[in-house]
Amino acid sequence: MAYEDNYKECGWVDFETLESFMKECLINCGVPEKDAGIISDVLITSDKRGIDSHGIGRLKPIYIDRIDWGILNPETKIDIVKETATTAVLDGNNGMGHVVSKKAMQMAIDKAKENGIGMVTVRNSTHYGIAGYYSLMASEAGMISFNGTNARPSIAPTFGVENMLGTNPLTIGFPTDEEFPFVLDCATSVSQRGKIEMYSREGKQLPEGWVIGKDGKTRTDTDQILVDLTKGKAAMAPLGGLGELTAGFKGYGFATVVEVLSAALQGGSFLKDLNGFNEKGERIPYPLGHFFIAINPEFFLGLETFKKIAGAIVRDLRNSEKAPGAERIYTAGEKEWDAWEYRKDHGCPVPEVLQNQMVELRNRWRMDYTFSWE
Repeated sequence: MAYEDNYKECGWVDFETLESFMKECLINCGVPEKDAGIISDVLITSDKRGIDSHGIGRLKPIYIDRIDWGILNPETKIDIVKETATTAVLDGNNGMGHVVSKKAMQMAIDKAKENGIGMVTVRNSTHYGIAGYYSLMASEAGMISFNGTNARPSIAPTFGVENMLGTNPLTIGFPTDEEFPFVLDCATSVSQRGKIEMYSREGKQLPEGWVIGKDGKTRTDTDQILVDLTKGKAAMAPLGGLGELTAGFKGYGFATVVEVLSAALQGGSFLKDLNGFNEKGERIPYPLGHFFIAINPEFFLGLETFKKIAGAIVRDLRNSEKAPGAERIYTAGEKEWDAWEYRKDHGCPVPEVLQNQMVELRNRWRMDYTFSWE
């Protein structure tokens, strides 16, 4: 199947236009121009890499709507709570998560350049886009990186049915001697919440095993699941699945690690305090926490040695014996690179639901854009 066959019902927008559109929308919401540039760069990076759950699809429902509701500050005030030569704690004051996170990752990188390692934690932040963006930053600087964030409750503990943990990505990246870095960016649930939103936009039922109800039975009714996740009436399965047979306890454990590192080092909020509603059912901010770690290979046996061996490892994996009927073995970051190789010449696919959102935003602010599907 050709790549474009997966997007037959979509309109296409070139990346320059799409990034400009997102930036202009954010500025119209009160986001300072420099910050709007950072946010739109994070979002467009997601679309460029084929991660359609976290690009233009998140602009309105996650950022603009929350600014409109008054639970997300368009202007990001960053306080340094504590800092040492290798560590720091930042407070994002409920501003734009991308802005404080880019600063935090850069601080970790700068500390690693000087001291071999840097770790910066953040509290009172908000959704920061794809975690892989910050790993790409580190890889471009020649660094190994780890980063993660907690999120609104979605995952049930193994043998439980209550959504307690966020989808809590644990993201790892490092440079290689190839054209693209190794970037492992995935939720610690069976699937990220954004993919459920994609299924909803496409009118699809979820696969069995992704989500369970209060009765412990799997659910597939996508639209109602999105409602019930917010109300605590449904929960996502941890990576590995339900129970112990397929090792769901591993995903549960990793999600817990991310929750602790996203809250305990910075004195931040966690678990049900990230639900986004108060006891009266009124919308309130999601005070998320993040952590960013950068490790400098030059303090070991050097960057070039690291890149050469890392590259050899991923190539050996890709060149290993394939399963019958399989065309290719991938390593982390390779599919995203392939998506970019196609999309750099074709732009971003936009399904009908997002087309309507873009037209709505354009008309709201009387912006000068005409889209391909009109």
